[in-house]
Amino acid sequence: MARIRPLEAGETGWFVRLVYWFTKRKLGRVVMPVKITAHHPRLLRAYGEMETGQAAARSVEPALKSLAEIKAATMIGCPF
Repeated sequence: MARIRPLEAGETGWFVRLVYWFTKRKLGRVVMPVKITAHHPRLLRAYGEMETGQAAARSVEPALKSLAEIKAATMIGCPF
């Protein structure tokens, strides 16, 4: 359980609702880290830009990048 109360869509502004929509579209639901980061919209935006930049990076083959993501998620117990 998180120490900070996650924000629901009705408690946020238009930008966070847009982020929630994209997250739900991509993952099927709005995950807890996004709901908690929504308390600080500028940080949420920076988080999204970092994720986009990592996805667009071409220095490593996409298959190897996917394997590394799966390995890291397995090591820390992340369900994604």
